[in-house]
Amino acid sequence: MDFQAFLITLREALEATLIVGLILSYLTRLNADKYKKWVYVGVLLALVTSFLVALLFQVIFTGFASFGSEVYLKVGIMFASVFLLTHMVVWMAKQSKDINGDMQKKINAALTAGSIGAMILHSYLIVVREGVETVFFFAAISGGDVTKVFQSFGALSGLLLALMIGYLFFSGTMKISLKAFFRVTGVLIMFIAAGLLVQGIGVLQDLGKMGSLYTNAEGKPQELYNIVQVMPEHYQDELHYKRDTGNETLISGQVGLFMAAMFGYSHNPSLEQVAGYWMYFGFVALWMWLIHKGIWERVLARIKNSFSISGKTA
Repeated sequence: MDFQAFLITLREALEATLIVGLILSYLTRLNADKYKKWVYVGVLLALVTSFLVALLFQVIFTGFASFGSEVYLKVGIMFASVFLLTHMVVWMAKQSKDINGDMQKKINAALTAGSIGAMILHSYLIVVREGVETVFFFAAISGGDVTKVFQSFGALSGLLLALMIGYLFFSGTMKISLKAFFRVTGVLIMFIAAGLLVQGIGVLQDLGKMGSLYTNAEGKPQELYNIVQVMPEHYQDELHYKRDTGNETLISGQVGLFMAAMFGYSHNPSLEQVAGYWMYFGFVALWMWLIHKGIWERVLARIKNSFSISGKTA
């Protein structure tokens, strides 16, 4: 969980830091330093909002737990996080090409109107989006207990490193390819999303809410294979294996726990878990290809036009 928290915090915090840094740099170029304080006001309000969202989420989760329904909330969060993490990676891959130009247009519009409120709102929305997403992802990787992640070493390390990279980048000390950085972290985050998908499928099958095309004599999902002797996905599985067989596993369960959290590894997956894992990457690859070829934008434009025509007809 620590590495997941580190990667998610690093990614989200660095996005927010870079965009806010671009805003401040552009205001300096325009000799509009008087607006910088309002950018900081927007950032502060966004941080407060993110904290309140985390607090509200914890209260809601505690309420579900008191009714014994927290497992369903956990599964819902897992599947929602899969979509949001994937969308975040795809969106950043698309927007990073001209994020500076898009940001400049919005700032110019705010300065032209002389609107302090627009400047606050712009910086607020940038940071609060990253903050709320972070809270949601923390809930997914922690099973709903957001406070555990906030107190982890990984989350704090990710935040500090993001601030450090942002500072070095804008001070000119560090010359890094942001496109390459977001590409690498994007791939790692897709592995986290695939892992959450596999975990969600496993939980639904354990609850009997999802069947399987490959079942045992009792009609329950049958494991496709079992390599617990090679690398158990949890250290408790390692202890059980040692107790039952008297043998040592080839690779520690601590390593398996990291692989399970980071890459969705399971030593005894069901058919649906394996299929879901690889189909996820196939879907993301197709989505990226459609965007790269410009097909995705044309499809969305046609859908938008069809709704506009049907609305006029009605």
